[in-house]
Amino acid sequence: MDWWWAGRLLQDNPIALVSWIVVVVGSIVLHELAHGWVATWLGDDTPRLSGHLTLNPLVHIPPMAWVLFAVFGFTWGQMPVNPNRIRGRYGDAIVAFAGPLMNLLLAAGAIAAMCLWIGFGQGHWVQGFQFQEPLFSNTARFWLYATVLNVILCLFNLIPVPPLDGWRIASNAFPRLRGMLDSERGAQIGLAGFMLLFIFGAKYVVGFGASVGFQAMGIALRATLPNADIPEIDF
Repeated sequence: MDWWWAGRLLQDNPIALVSWIVVVVGSIVLHELAHGWVATWLGDDTPRLSGHLTLNPLVHIPPMAWVLFAVFGFTWGQMPVNPNRIRGRYGDAIVAFAGPLMNLLLAAGAIAAMCLWIGFGQGHWVQGFQFQEPLFSNTARFWLYATVLNVILCLFNLIPVPPLDGWRIASNAFPRLRGMLDSERGAQIGLAGFMLLFIFGAKYVVGFGASVGFQAMGIALRATLPNADIPEIDF
């Protein structure tokens, strides 16, 4: 099982495997729900009528995406919306931006939770009160995963390549872009662009997003807990 991401985590730290699964699935579900909530707010009842305004991950993540998750450790979700029902000139862009914004808010919340966890867990704020191992490190790992993954999801989804949210934002702001993919040839070009991004560019987005997440976490911890002993966590 050395080649399999889940096998490695299961062997090294089963709690880390559970944390990764919860963070990935939870972040994707909330990302998709953000699209649905905003679309509904702007007049499109498609998410509600299709039964997608739910926390059930089986509704948001299609079967093939679960297979991909099992094999590679990452996946995607979907939220049906009808741009023709959304109010406002830039309504579709607002709906599209809601997903990455949710990821950004989740990352910020995870950073705040990490600061609180270390502050209380190491007794910096309540004298004599500390969390014991492995609870302390495992929970800190969860908040780190949540921070880094959501920064990556936010940045990746903002790339203006179909079918990512960034493309919907760009094509709503510049309608001529949408017309480029209306034809069969245009759709093929869009798919080719996404595949090239996924194969050759994803590692750079992941690396940059992880770096941003680590840096943001470090800045917040140094600002709030300058004397804290920051646990070393493998990612």
